[in-house]
Amino acid sequence: MVGMPSLRRDEARARAELLTVESYDIDLDLTRGEEVFGSVVKIRFFSSEEGAATFVELVPETLHRIALNGVDLPVGDLVDNRFPLSGLAASNELVVEADMRYSHSGEGLHRFTDPEDKLAYTYMMGFHDMASRVYACFEQPDLKAPVRLSVTAPEDWTVVANESGTRVSPGRWEFTETKPLATYFTTLVAGPYHSVYREHDGMTFGLHCRRSMAAYMDADADEMFEVSFGCFDKFHELYGVRFPFGTSYDQAFVPEFNAGAMENPGCVTFRDEAFIYRSAVTDTRREGRATTIAHEMAHMWFGDLVTLRWWDDLWLNESFANYMGFRGAAEATRFEGGWSNVVFNKMGGLAADQRPSTHPVSVELEVSSDALANFDGIAYAKGGAILKQLAAWLGDEVFFGGLREYFSRYGMGNASLADLLDCLSKVSGHDLAEWGQKWLRTTGPNTLRAEVEVDGEGNYTSVRVRQSAPADHPTLRSHHIKIGLYDLDGDVVVRREQVTVSVAGELTDVPELAGRPKATLLLVNDDDLTYAKVRLDADSLGALRTALPRLQDPVGRALLWSIAWDSCRDGELPAGEFLGLLRECLPAEPLQSVVDMLMMMARGTVIDQYLTPEERPEGLRGYAELGRALVAGAEPGSGRQLTGFRAQVSAASAEDAGTLKGWLNGEGAPEGLTVDTELRWSILARLCTLGAAGEADIAAELERDPSSEGLKHAATCRAARPDAAAKEEAWNIVLHDRELSNHVLRAVAEGFWRNEQAELLAPYVDRFFAEFPAAVDARMPWEKMHLTAAMFPSQVVDARTAELADAMLSAEGLAQEFRRTAADRLDDLRRAVRVREVADTVK
Repeated sequence: MVGMPSLRRDEARARAELLTVESYDIDLDLTRGEEVFGSVVKIRFFSSEEGAATFVELVPETLHRIALNGVDLPVGDLVDNRFPLSGLAASNELVVEADMRYSHSGEGLHRFTDPEDKLAYTYMMGFHDMASRVYACFEQPDLKAPVRLSVTAPEDWTVVANESGTRVSPGRWEFTETKPLATYFTTLVAGPYHSVYREHDGMTFGLHCRRSMAAYMDADADEMFEVSFGCFDKFHELYGVRFPFGTSYDQAFVPEFNAGAMENPGCVTFRDEAFIYRSAVTDTRREGRATTIAHEMAHMWFGDLVTLRWWDDLWLNESFANYMGFRGAAEATRFEGGWSNVVFNKMGGLAADQRPSTHPVSVELEVSSDALANFDGIAYAKGGAILKQLAAWLGDEVFFGGLREYFSRYGMGNASLADLLDCLSKVSGHDLAEWGQKWLRTTGPNTLRAEVEVDGEGNYTSVRVRQSAPADHPTLRSHHIKIGLYDLDGDVVVRREQVTVSVAGELTDVPELAGRPKATLLLVNDDDLTYAKVRLDADSLGALRTALPRLQDPVGRALLWSIAWDSCRDGELPAGEFLGLLRECLPAEPLQSVVDMLMMMARGTVIDQYLTPEERPEGLRGYAELGRALVAGAEPGSGRQLTGFRAQVSAASAEDAGTLKGWLNGEGAPEGLTVDTELRWSILARLCTLGAAGEADIAAELERDPSSEGLKHAATCRAARPDAAAKEEAWNIVLHDRELSNHVLRAVAEGFWRNEQAELLAPYVDRFFAEFPAAVDARMPWEKMHLTAAMFPSQVVDARTAELADAMLSAEGLAQEFRRTAADRLDDLRRAVRVREVADTVK
């Protein structure tokens, strides 16, 4: 099944020219036990050529019957999960009856048994070619059709799907026919789910989760509905198009979901562990949830109402939802960090765009499987930032006017990038073809740098913006930006003036700033309107420590932090100095999301990769000191206090084991902070890493928390122990276990590599490159990416690891998902080596 051939562009084009799909009638039986479910589908379709041939995709456990226009066909004709259909009539009816297998990989129809109450839950994930694991279909995005779904389920189950449904008899559900959908958007969520409903604007909104998480979802239901209603109204205002998919909007939080969420029309699925909180979280997590809710809702128009014609325009779906998700959260919810968070989100796009694996935002794909490989920071963050730049250049009235034209012209159908640009060109009066070529068909980021000259009286005589590009990606682009002049005014840094500049070519003069008094800080790309790396002029760089804790504008502060971080990644700012900047300035940062993101980057990248083994202990001590400073300056029970406490746990050394154990026993925690379930597991994981806790401690904690999350935490703790047998067991589980779910395997993998255990883990560097590629090849695509990312020896930062990776990647026949993920990890490792080398030269 894993080796199912990927659909080629030419095959899809030929089939789309031949077929028009009228409808799908799908009948699923979920009462056949724990292994398989029944699937009966009736597909009505037209052929433009009588007597022609085509094929339908399906991945059955057992194919019982297939009939075309009333004639049974030999079930043995199924080859590589494609069934050939010949002798087509003008109007056709295909009936397929099969048993399909439940998955445990988060793809197809996933089945999960909750360890707390032993209740079973299912949900469908059809992206991007997994619908055929649930029902036979013509699996390509431009053969959209209405879907009528019927489901037989256990009598105590709830079933929700793309449209509103009715329980017509005990265990029997029938759903209203949908608007035309691409097959990868079809979904159902079935099980003894707990549900909460609210009405808004003539719609029924539902939240759903498994029963063991009901209390946690209910506690946040008001907030999630408030976010949903606010974004729903905001998108109606901006798009000028009513929600196009019926009168219900369900949001289901499901277990062991691979992605963060999936934009199924009318029934969005979310990873429950990411968005239903069992323990205290900071507002960063809540704001992230709000942004994700907005992101998926934005897809209802861009992606669902108008769907990509082929997978090379998948970026359009995600880039647009990325931009609108942040915008919706910023403009329609209580959260304050929205536009500042975009700055940090863009860093992911910049990082991906500087790797050898970079690709244009819009890249031609010949086979559908390539789409998942490009499901990255370029498709999301870079594309979203480019759309923000386009909206800033055109203005909201024109930008959304173009989108309304797009929705009107292609609603319920399919479109391409060229179609979108044509709509925007029509409304704006600009020919956007050249803009699209430079921004969407080329690779690599530009760098914008201020160059200033000042006279003896302290006035600018010249301000220019120099644009550069990498030598291997030399495209210079037009940038619609703002430049801000900021001055120190008492104890604060405030914006004195802001000018709009159209950057073009290598050097752009800014004559309107000539004669102005020199600012404390001159900030290129003020308001963060474009996608580019930014560098400060020398005087502004010298004022960084003055400006960061005092700058009043939150987006301006985020830009300064991003410049510091990017300079550290490029080796221009030594890692130790970056950590020093954090210790000095971060306690004054008021935005929780900015604090959390910088703390995460410092711990996971700077300390674990950029510092040498000799420097790392001091880096951890400084990180713990920063954590204590955050706690000391925080209100009891606040998110800042929680962040600071987590930092102390993360950086604890063997000498701190007694303190960690005291916290587990309820002793010595800061006032107002509860050492709750998630904190307990974090503390135990650190103790296991340090060799100060073992199997008995893990078993005791698992008895306290026997949930699915508890099982994953326990798996991580076991793999983290500095014990040869524990490492070998974890290694064998990740490489060879075929029973555990993707999420449990990932939890094991995430506990394996520990910087503190370099000597113990040294043999596994060679073993990864020798054994892992073949072992992971048989796994599903999401599993390949997740496990490769976790098991690549990123913490072993040296030339030899890079050489081994190079040799491995030169081999033929590597799975694409593995090759791409490993290549990106290798690039990160090489960057870490360069950062260390540069730091050595300035010591």
